[in-house]
Amino acid sequence: MSLELKQHLRMSQQLVMTPQLQQAIKLLQLSRLELESLIREEIEQNPLLEEPTSTIDQDRAESAEELTSIERFVEQERAAPEPPENRSEEVKGADGQNEIDWENYLNSYQLTPTTASNKGMSEDLPPFEANLTREETLFEHLVAQMRLADFAEEEETVALLILGNLDDFGYFRIEDFEGDPLIAVAAEAGASLAVAASALGKLQKLEPLGVCARDLQECLLIQARAWGEEGTLVGVIIRRFLKALESKNLEAIVKEWAKETKAEKDDVREDVIEAVKTIAEMDPRPARHFVSEEAQYITPDVYVHKVGDEYMVVVNDDGLSKLRISHHYRDALRNGDAKANGSKEFIQEKLRSALWLIRSIHQRQRTIHKVTESIVKFQRDFLDHGVSQLKPLILKDVAEDIQMHESTVSRVTTNKYVHTPQGIFELKWFFNSAIAKSGGDEVASEAVKAAIKRIVASETTPHSDQKLVELLRLEKIVIARRTVAKYREEIGILPSSKRRKIY
Repeated sequence: MSLELKQHLRMSQQLVMTPQLQQAIKLLQLSRLELESLIREEIEQNPLLEEPTSTIDQDRAESAEELTSIERFVEQERAAPEPPENRSEEVKGADGQNEIDWENYLNSYQLTPTTASNKGMSEDLPPFEANLTREETLFEHLVAQMRLADFAEEEETVALLILGNLDDFGYFRIEDFEGDPLIAVAAEAGASLAVAASALGKLQKLEPLGVCARDLQECLLIQARAWGEEGTLVGVIIRRFLKALESKNLEAIVKEWAKETKAEKDDVREDVIEAVKTIAEMDPRPARHFVSEEAQYITPDVYVHKVGDEYMVVVNDDGLSKLRISHHYRDALRNGDAKANGSKEFIQEKLRSALWLIRSIHQRQRTIHKVTESIVKFQRDFLDHGVSQLKPLILKDVAEDIQMHESTVSRVTTNKYVHTPQGIFELKWFFNSAIAKSGGDEVASEAVKAAIKRIVASETTPHSDQKLVELLRLEKIVIARRTVAKYREEIGILPSSKRRKIY
C-alpha cells in the first residue's frame, strides 16, 4: 500500500471568534466592579478614550446612532484611497458611491472641551486612602500583651511559634499533625517540653480568655479557672460530661452526678442547671472578634420599580463611565496634524477599538435589561407576594423568551444583582429547580427553603426531618427526608438534637 499526497477543494463553514467578539463576550459576563476596572484600564491604554468630567459632558456621551455614524465613516476612510489635498466633503469612490470626508466631518462635529472636575478638596491634603486604618490582628494583640508579660528569652521564642499556629478562633493547632502540637513547637524551637509548657501556660492567661487552647475542653477550663469555677461543678461537667453537654443530654449529667454524690436527682438538678448556665456564658471561640470579614457592599446592576400595576426595569448606569472619543485626537485628524507626523493609522486603529468598546458596553446594558424584563415577567407573583410565590425557572425558559442562547443568559445573570421591592438578589437566584406539589403543580426550591425556615421558626419543640416532611406535605409540598436535610443544612439550620433546649 503506497501513500501519496493529494489536494482537495472543500467548502465548509467555521465559526471564528474575532477579538472584538471575544471582548463583547468578556464584557457580558463581567460584574459591575470588574467592568469599572476594565474601563479604567482601557482609558489608560487607549488615548482616544476619555471620561467626561462634567454633567454636560456626561449627557453628551456618544449615543448608539452617533457610534454607528462614526464607525461607518472610519471604515470608509480606511478603505478609500488617499484623497487630494483639497477635497470637498462629498467625493466619489471607485464604485461611484458617495464617501464622506472624515476630516470635514470632525470639523463640523461640535466639540466640548474637557473641564476639570471640582473635587471639593485641596490638593495639599493627603489622599482619602491615607486616612484608612487597619484593624488589629489576633497575633498583634497577643504579642503586645506578651511584651508586657514576664517571658524568658527561650520561652519567648516558643511563644511566638505558638502564636503563629493559632487558627481563626484562637485555638493552638498544627495542620496535618496528629498529637500534641506543643511537642512539635518545642522540637522546632529546640527547647525542652517543660519550657514550651511554661510558655503556653503564660499565653493562656492573656486576653481574650481561652485563647491558645488545644481543644474545646481546655478552652472552657481556662475560662473556668479565670472565673474561679474550676474546682466547682462547672469544672466537673467540663472535664467529665462535655459530650453529654454537647448533645444537650441534661438528664444523663443529672443521673451521673446524683449517683456520684449519692443524692436524689431532684436535689442535684438545680445545681446542674446553674452550672450549665455558667458554661453557656463562656465563649467556645474566644478569638472570633478578630476574624475580620469586610462587608461586601452591592451596587445593583438593574432596578425594578413598581409603577401602578406594572413593573419597570431600569438599568443602573450611575458610577459607570460614559466614555467618549477624545476631542484632542479629533482635532489632530481635523487639522491634518495626524498626517504630518504619520500617526493617522495609529489614531484610526485606536478609534476603532474605542468605538467597539463603547458599543459593547451599550450592548451589555441592553442585554441585561432584556433578560431582567423576561425574569420579571416569569416571576411576577414573587414580586407581588414574596419568596413563597417564587416559580421554578430555568435558563432555557428565558433564552426562548428573548430569542437568545442559554449561554448568553447564563453570562448575563452571573454576578449581576437586581434591586426589587422584595430586596436585592443575584439574577442567578431566580433560576430554581422544581419541586413537585400534590395536584400536579410545582414549587421552586427556594420557596421550599423559605417554608422550612418558617416552620422551624414557629416550632415549640424541635421537629425532626421526618416531621418536617409531614408538615410540608400538609402544604402540598412532596419532598423526601434527605432533601429536607440538604435544604436545612444549606440555610444553616441545625439538626433537631442540637435545636433542643437543655433546660
